[in-house]
Amino acid sequence: MKIKKGDNVIVMTGRDKGKTGTVTKAIPADNRVVVDGVNVRTKNVKHPGGKGTQVTLPMPIDVSNVMIYDAKSKKGTRVGRKLVGEKFVRISKRTGNEI
Repeated sequence: MKIKKGDNVIVMTGRDKGKTGTVTKAIPADNRVVVDGVNVRTKNVKHPGGKGTQVTLPMPIDVSNVMIYDAKSKKGTRVGRKLVGEKFVRISKRTGNEI
């Protein structure tokens, strides 16, 4: 999985298409990511001895539905790897900049 926690991504498909956000959690075992402000659900929560409240929770989205957001071109981009010194770094395929 080429998308990691802390990456800025753009949603490519679904009802949240076009929204951007930061990955708050990556779940590589299920090939899913949680993006801030995307795929938000409302859940009713009971409190002991008190009123219940509604809480909004961001739910996981499949990693195939998001792309890394390239701020320079303001579009989604694929991720490549380039050898710099003795380490590989992730680069934007669209602009060639390091991610």
